Amino acid sequence: MLKLLSSSMLVSFALFSNYTQAQDLPKSPIEVPQAFENYFNSADLNSLEKLYSKESIFVVSPGVPLQGPTKIHDALTQFMSSKVPIKLKVRNIYKTTDTALIIFDWTMKGEDKSGNKIDMHGTGADVVHRQADGSWIYAIDNPFGVAH
Repeated sequence: MLKLLSSSMLVSFALFSNYTQAQDLPKSPIEVPQAFENYFNSADLNSLEKLYSKESIFVVSPGVPLQGPTKIHDALTQFMSSKVPIKLKVRNIYKTTDTALIIFDWTMKGEDKSGNKIDMHGTGADVVHRQADGSWIYAIDNPFGVAH
């Protein structure tokens, strides 16, 4: 009986684990910036990287796009290194069936790990797309919007 119960619990745990992993990715465009803010502020680089595909573009500064998992990983690591939290406020979302443009304001204000004051802000323009499983990820992550 105990063996049967243990096996049943193990199967339930495995199914629940797969379910929660599948639920990690945003299920709507509004959830993408929410997930970014959450993962960034909790220093969860692994989950943050799941918001990007190998085709995604991350704009690291105005006019400087990066593409590819390694380049995006390195850029996100650098971006997160200050340990200053980010706040995102969505202004507008323009959505078609599988693509959305998200216009948002962001701020990073505080002290970095060396005690230097950080006061950054901007207006971003991100493009997200729906994957085959219904989750939404970045096609283009552009925190600098139209800045040049």
